[in-house]
Amino acid sequence: MSTENPTGTPELASPVPSPCVSLCKMNRDTGYCEGCMRTIDEIVQWSRADDDFKRTVWAEIRRREQLIDFE
Repeated sequence: MSTENPTGTPELASPVPSPCVSLCKMNRDTGYCEGCMRTIDEIVQWSRADDDFKRTVWAEIRRREQLIDFE
């Protein structure tokens, strides 16, 4: 059962949705997927992870988005 998320912020939804955008390409320099900004370990763990883990990953994605210069 899904809980409504009025803010539209995926990390606040329940269940927490995957950040995957079907653009799977690992960046050698950052170690992040260029589509979802997750590490390989985060991607592998996602399907078995609880919502707390997923929210932590989303927080890391938001931090990474601020740090990486997208050209």
